[in-house]
Amino acid sequence: MTAKHCVRCGSELAGQPPTCPACSHVHYLDPKLAACVIFRWEGGIFLMKRAIEPGYGRWTYPGGYVDRGETVEAAAVREVREEAGCGVQLDDLLGIYSYPQQTAVIIVYRGTVTDGVPRALSESLEARSFPESGIPWDDLAFHSTHEAIRDYLDAGRGAGVGLSRNLR
Repeated sequence: MTAKHCVRCGSELAGQPPTCPACSHVHYLDPKLAACVIFRWEGGIFLMKRAIEPGYGRWTYPGGYVDRGETVEAAAVREVREEAGCGVQLDDLLGIYSYPQQTAVIIVYRGTVTDGVPRALSESLEARSFPESGIPWDDLAFHSTHEAIRDYLDAGRGAGVGLSRNLR
């Protein structure tokens, strides 16, 4: 059965997949997996300002949906290449982030640039590295972005970081 109203704001959905014209939430019937990578570049954490909705004009790390038949790891590497124009090696799994009423499950890896120079491409307005003290916490695109960056920084300090903040 297809939903007729947005689970976030109650507005009537339109199009395929059903999308809320009021809050831009896309209503998928099944969970969608997103694969992302956080990495350091030029002494800071590399972030991109989104040029697409949701989160237009806000900062996040490279990532996107896993294609059918693709491994999560391959999707993470592909998304960095497509969005930031560089190659990465996945160092380890940072965390898995999921939330009530959200269809996306966000899988975030820690990575290292292996080739190329990270930069803004078509899905970004701007890209740059932020020192830990300069991360734009109030201007991050998603709740998962905030939590994953916090976990990334905590892991670098030797703090215990689990697979999901929701398990703690």
